Formats: sequence, structure tokens, C-alpha cells
Amino acid sequence: MEIMTGKLAIGASLLVISLLFGRFAWFTSTPESSTSQRFEEKVNLALRRTGHRLLLASGDSTSRITAVKKTAEGTYVLQLSRAFNYSQLPSLLQESFDLHGIKNNYDVAVIDCKTNELQLGYNFLDYSKSKEVACIGREQLLGCNNVKVTFASSTNPSSSTNPVWWTLGLGLVLVGVSYSVWSRKKTSTVPAIETPHEQPIEKPTRLTFGASSMDVENQLLYIANTHHNLTYREAKLLHLFVKNKNQLLEREFILKSVWEDEGIIVGRSIDVFVSRLRKLLQEDTSLKIVAVHGVGYRLEVTVS
Repeated sequence: MEIMTGKLAIGASLLVISLLFGRFAWFTSTPESSTSQRFEEKVNLALRRTGHRLLLASGDSTSRITAVKKTAEGTYVLQLSRAFNYSQLPSLLQESFDLHGIKNNYDVAVIDCKTNELQLGYNFLDYSKSKEVACIGREQLLGCNNVKVTFASSTNPSSSTNPVWWTLGLGLVLVGVSYSVWSRKKTSTVPAIETPHEQPIEKPTRLTFGASSMDVENQLLYIANTHHNLTYREAKLLHLFVKNKNQLLEREFILKSVWEDEGIIVGRSIDVFVSRLRKLLQEDTSLKIVAVHGVGYRLEVTVS
């Protein structure tokens, strides 16, 4: 009876403390609407700054920068009535986001104002890995374009968690820990039975194909006595080919497997990255990436 009373007293005390702390956190937390509004202001300023720099770089210092429009949750559009240099967009946009403390992952799409068709686009992850995007160098149509930025995650991470429930959960965890400590103290006189520990099985990250190999985790390609650093998307595409060597992969399957996390999929990206991999693999005569017109690609591995 005494043991049971002690356990209940510990649990009740910790639960009361956690509820009191939760009530304090509730009153001191930042309101969701205020945080969301502040994020939108930062995005507005960052996009307007980017538009201003793009027009200046193209020799236009008089055109008016229109207001940034929020078309959906996490989606913002800046309209530029004059043509600009697309190759400067990734660095200027990221510079503006860094200046205003915006760290969220995002997609970028350049859309024709009249036809509403996607002209160019990229994902932040590609740019952050290699400081380049697949569509650089493609011809940009003159005239009005909308620069659409879509953030992949919630703009206000704290809004999804109620501090009261968070601290209540913390209190319950503390109750469980206290109960465990209490039980161990009461049974400390009982000798423990040791059990053998199994050695963890390491998951191999080095894949061998032909006369080459790939370190998947570190994005490295080894050919003969040389190695090449792969970009995030190059490594993902090569890994897909290696896992399905000597098999024909359809373009739609490749796009979904490699570019699905990008949000904005540009079909031309496959051809660009396949061309890069071909150049890297040309030293290994046992490997060949074959194009099947209108269908897809196949990595052919010759077994010597």
C-alpha cells in the first residue's frame, strides 16, 4: 500500500507541474496569425528586391515592381512585365531569402502571363547542392512573366503544436521515467540477467556496376583510379539506373522516381542529366546509357 501511494504521489506532482508550465507557455507563445503575417511580409520584401535586381541587371531602372500576390497557402507570385536574365534568378532570389531569414524549401516556376504555360523552373534543393539549375541556358520568351514561388513546408512550424498539449505530453513522459526509476530502485537487489548484444549489420552504400562503383551516401562515382563528385539529382538518377541495370526505364517512371520531390517537373531535365552521366561514364567501356526513342533509357552493363 505504501509503495502504491508513493507512485501516485510522484505521478500527480509531475502532472500538475507540466500543466502549470503549459498554461504559462500558452500565454507567452506568439499568436499564429501574427507569425504568418510576418512571414508573408518577409516573402513580399524578398521577391520585390529580387525583381528590382533582375530588372536593373537587364538595364531597366524605370519599370514599376508590382505587388506580390499570394495565390494559395505558401504560394506567392511576382509579375515582371519586362524580360530578364533567367540565369541570374536563382542566386538573386536565394540572396534575398537569406537577407530576410527565410529558410524554407521552395519551388520556382516562370510562367507566361498570357498563356499561363510553364516556361522555366527549378527546385531549391538542386540549387543548394550544386549552385546550378537544369534549365539554365534555355531560351526565355520575351514579354510578361510571372515568377511563382511555392514553399514546400508550413510557414509557421510553431503553429502546428499547441504548447499546452506539448507540455502535457512532456509531463506524462516524466511520469513514465519516474515510475521506471522507482521500480528499478525497489528491485535493485535482484541480480540482473545479462543477454548477449548482437552486432549491428551495416547497410552497404557502395554499389558496383561494370568497372565502376558508386558511394550512394556521399554521392561519389569511382571509375578506375579517379572519382567524381555527383550533384544530388545526378546521384539519384545514376542510383536508379544501377538498381535497374539492363532494364528499359520509361521517361514517366524516371521523372516520378527522381524529380517527384521537386514539385515542378520539367521533362527536358532527364535529357540534360543523362547527358551529364554519359560524359562521366565514358571512361568505363563496359557501361552505356542507351536511349529508346519515345520510351526512355536503359543502362547497359557488359559483363566481361
